[in-house]
Amino acid sequence: MEDPKKLEEGFGNQKKLNSDVEIDITSHQGNKLDNRDDSNQDLVSHENEQKTLDQPLQKEEEEQPPIKHKSKRVATLDAFRGLTIVLMILVDDAGGAYARIDHSPWNGCTLADFVMPFFLFIVGVAIALALKRVPKVSAAIRKVTLRTLKLLFWGIILQGGYSHAPYDLAYGVDMKLIRWCGILQRIALVYLIVALIEILTTKLRPATLTPGHFSIFTAYKWQWLGGFVAFVVYMTTLYGLYVPDWNFLVHYEDRSERYTVKCGMRGHLGPACNAVGYVDRQVWGINHLYKFPVWARSKVCTLSYPATGPLRDDAPSWCRAPFEPEGLLSSISAIMSGTLGIHYGHVLIHFKGHGERLKQWVSMGFGLLIVAFILHFTNAIPLNKQLYSFSYVCFTAGAAGIVFSGFYILIDVSGLRMPFLWLEWIGMNAMLIFVLGAQGIFAGFINGWYFKNEDNNLVNWIQHHVFFDVWKSERVGTLLYVIFAEITFWAILAGMFHRLGIYWKL
Repeated sequence: MEDPKKLEEGFGNQKKLNSDVEIDITSHQGNKLDNRDDSNQDLVSHENEQKTLDQPLQKEEEEQPPIKHKSKRVATLDAFRGLTIVLMILVDDAGGAYARIDHSPWNGCTLADFVMPFFLFIVGVAIALALKRVPKVSAAIRKVTLRTLKLLFWGIILQGGYSHAPYDLAYGVDMKLIRWCGILQRIALVYLIVALIEILTTKLRPATLTPGHFSIFTAYKWQWLGGFVAFVVYMTTLYGLYVPDWNFLVHYEDRSERYTVKCGMRGHLGPACNAVGYVDRQVWGINHLYKFPVWARSKVCTLSYPATGPLRDDAPSWCRAPFEPEGLLSSISAIMSGTLGIHYGHVLIHFKGHGERLKQWVSMGFGLLIVAFILHFTNAIPLNKQLYSFSYVCFTAGAAGIVFSGFYILIDVSGLRMPFLWLEWIGMNAMLIFVLGAQGIFAGFINGWYFKNEDNNLVNWIQHHVFFDVWKSERVGTLLYVIFAEITFWAILAGMFHRLGIYWKL
């Protein structure tokens, strides 16, 4: 049985492209790639001093067939991916009860706002490891393209409106209203761009780093150039594109009403007149955008802020409008998250010492956090997940780098794997749990077996009788249900699948 393939990695079926399956994490010092299959590079450590002694030894070794050592997986990679899936389930299913952990209505950053950039960060790390060696460029491009198409397909099925799980047992979508964007679609775009840059520059990558503090950056200048181009395109469009007035139609039970939003400006970062929304309305069409944007929970829209509630009588018209949180322009900005993630992967490849890796990772992480704080608190560029602002990129990538480094210290350096095994199991089967758990497909399947009416099903019975009634609180019951009936359940199931060698890869 082959090793698991994660949501963002690829090329596991090629023996030469095996770095996403098994990665060497030994602590040998040096700024060069670990070419363990080369016959005699590491036999002589002091050639100039011991040439006479080493020559017989080298000759003897040359007579021996090369021994291939099986390298270890980087457990941190799986654990971090598992943590991201757990966060997604927690904020998606408990965010309604605890609005403070749900997505920020506009500016700011909550627990839910870390999920998407954490995914993209790990996409970048995984790409670096998966493309550590590229024997054939054309084959690698085909695999990346095929994987991108698979991600797009599943994204449209799960979030385009075709699947109504878990509570609505119907399925199907009106093509006039289908949502083209979503989580997997954004991952697909970032994965495609970052992976193609990595593949097409494979002959330009150095085998060893030149001395210097910034050698890891100059060695991968094309990857950084790709991130910079994404930054320029995003910032130029965000601040330079003119946004005219726009209107939309809302269908109520007994009538339809058209609303108009007055804009006529450029460079606006508020909900109504930003260029991110304008680009999506022009490219996709307003009927194909997300119908329940989080800005409806803002103070100006509802008295229930920060929770969901009825709109105020004097709420602005845009409070009722659709908005795409995974839109085109914001996804271009998200390429920067993948670029920062692939940098962490490059550090993992080139630096064999734990100390050197952590110095690179932690310094980058704190540097990004400082930039984000300056931009946000000076109000130059506020943190904003919906716009995927540059400060948001820096803040979430910096946080991802710090968390990744913390996991690395605990798991791969200190060897404390046992407390995090459940996260590793989930991370190894991330796609399976994302589809069945986070997107509610499994719960929808269970709900399909009901008694007399659709609400009388096993999921609702467990929620009300095991959690709500026992704790006499729907909020506490919801949180405990998510922790024990969802997260714990999927951790146990992922562990069983791991023991059986069952993994779902794209």
